[in-house]
Amino acid sequence: MKTIVEKIIKLRNPDFSLDEALNSGALFQLVWVQFWSFFRGLQLIFYFRNPKGMLLGKRVSFFNTSKMKWGKFLRLGNDVYVSALAKHGIEFGNNVSIGAFSRIIVSTSFNNIGEKIKIGNNVGIGEFAYLGGSGGLEIGDECIVGQYLSCHPENHNYEDLDISIRHQGVNRKGIRIGKNCWIGSKVTILDGVEIGDGCILAAGSVITKSFPDNSIIGGVPAKLLKTRTNDYQTDDFSNLLRRKSV
Repeated sequence: MKTIVEKIIKLRNPDFSLDEALNSGALFQLVWVQFWSFFRGLQLIFYFRNPKGMLLGKRVSFFNTSKMKWGKFLRLGNDVYVSALAKHGIEFGNNVSIGAFSRIIVSTSFNNIGEKIKIGNNVGIGEFAYLGGSGGLEIGDECIVGQYLSCHPENHNYEDLDISIRHQGVNRKGIRIGKNCWIGSKVTILDGVEIGDGCILAAGSVITKSFPDNSIIGGVPAKLLKTRTNDYQTDDFSNLLRRKSV
């Protein structure tokens, strides 16, 4: 049975292999959960859409599916909500996984519809993510993301002291995250930020400005700690390593 299950999972992840220590009870439960996830994915047929092997958790809901595109084997966890109220919609690549209780919402206002959300191939995002797309959000291929990622590609205008902030409108620049990034849990990314390829974003960071390829970023607000090519290193990073070695 393990061999059959492994072959099926490899259709989605060719590098996958089951741990030899996996017991038969856990294996059976895995098969049971994935079977019902696949069955729930078939509901997209009622929207006249091809599920392409989509795996849906319990209570997943969609808004405006006509503006959504997805590749093979999209997996959405329990209680995920996807709203494509957008000019250019939402696009998921192949083998994308979104954790339970996440929200993928381009915009919530019908009088100022947002741009888009585009997530590349082989991207895994943890539970409780909030991905806004009002100013545009792009996440590159092969990114891995912890829980509670929060992306906000929009800012409120506030310059006029005589008008309520909520009545002054918004400005939008968009957020772009490059390929092959590792984003820790509880990271917040604000409007106008561009993250280069191969970056590492430390858990709990608030990203308010852009960083180049292969940066290791951390802090509130986040700053460059070092690079993966070791051509830059701050005292903060050296102190962090020393504390861990004590």
